[in-house]
Amino acid sequence: MPERYIGLISGTSMDAVDAVLVEFDANGLHCLTGIAHPFPESLRTDLKRLAAPDWRGDLDEFGRLDAMTGDLMAEAALTLLAQAQVPAATITAIGSHGQTVRHRPDANPPFTLQIGSPARIAQATGLTVVADFRTADMAVGGQGAPLVPAFHRAMLHHSGENRVVLNLGGIANITTLPAAAHSPVQGFDTGPANTLMDHWIRRHHPVHHDEDGRWAMEGEVMEALLARCLADPYLAMPPPKSTGTEYFSPAWLQAHLAACPDMSAVNVQRTLLEFTAVSIAQAMETHAPGIGRVIVCGGGAHNGALMSRLRALLEPCIVESSGHHGLNPDWVEAMAFAWLARERMQGRTGNLPAVTGASRNVMLGGIHAP
Repeated sequence: MPERYIGLISGTSMDAVDAVLVEFDANGLHCLTGIAHPFPESLRTDLKRLAAPDWRGDLDEFGRLDAMTGDLMAEAALTLLAQAQVPAATITAIGSHGQTVRHRPDANPPFTLQIGSPARIAQATGLTVVADFRTADMAVGGQGAPLVPAFHRAMLHHSGENRVVLNLGGIANITTLPAAAHSPVQGFDTGPANTLMDHWIRRHHPVHHDEDGRWAMEGEVMEALLARCLADPYLAMPPPKSTGTEYFSPAWLQAHLAACPDMSAVNVQRTLLEFTAVSIAQAMETHAPGIGRVIVCGGGAHNGALMSRLRALLEPCIVESSGHHGLNPDWVEAMAFAWLARERMQGRTGNLPAVTGASRNVMLGGIHAP
């Protein structure tokens, strides 16, 4: 009998909860449908403040936002089921990544925080919820991220071609998929993808993102600013490594802009796009030589200007959307957490120590019964 799971994730933009309904059968995994369930603006504002590096709120605020985010994720799951006209009783479990508000893999001790109360999701939906995927990997010495490469390997490995899967969310991360089955998969965060560009356009225009990179392409690359950005020490660190928007933050950008004054807003946007493209290309040249194909997912896959720059920088490598491989680029990460939930429910490990730096394989996520 086919098994159905729901995957839930909210990215760094905090504009929506991505919710997908997937089915596992003898032929593999299929995405039946997906929705982007919007955040209320007040909750988004409060979560942005909580996730800022300089947040100095109290535990009452943290607890309130954890509960409210859990309620929103439950609402997303129920809306998904209603729109798909699928009974909740046919769902084995929900895999909920939650909303990351802190990721400190280099702290002592390392920690990561994803909020969105899984107990509240379970009670509101009547479904088993698998959540808190990252902490088990950290407990055995890993970065807790990225976790999606195991899913990339399961879905996109090809024995005749060396591939990279590139996720362009708020942060960019890559998964190397060598053709040889015995070669280890590698994965790490390369640096920012959309987070700085989204922040900058929101500051200057009443929109959430630069549609197709159009505003960026009206400007020119400012070489001094680009050089400062590319000199960031994180980019030169060897993997395993992971980062987040608390590092590549508005404050990080402002510090660089202070050293490069009198730049027009549109030229800054163009330079941020170039920074994303060049930092990704340099990471691939260093850590993934000999790649024949780059498969792109995440919101940045829709940014034509960014995709064009990546194709130019990575030539002759093929750069294409994951949609060419039957995976809607908007739903890949949510699908991954549905897949990871199934691994946990079936008692299988979910992390890749070669990717995260963990000392061993572990099962990921806690199981919350309704």
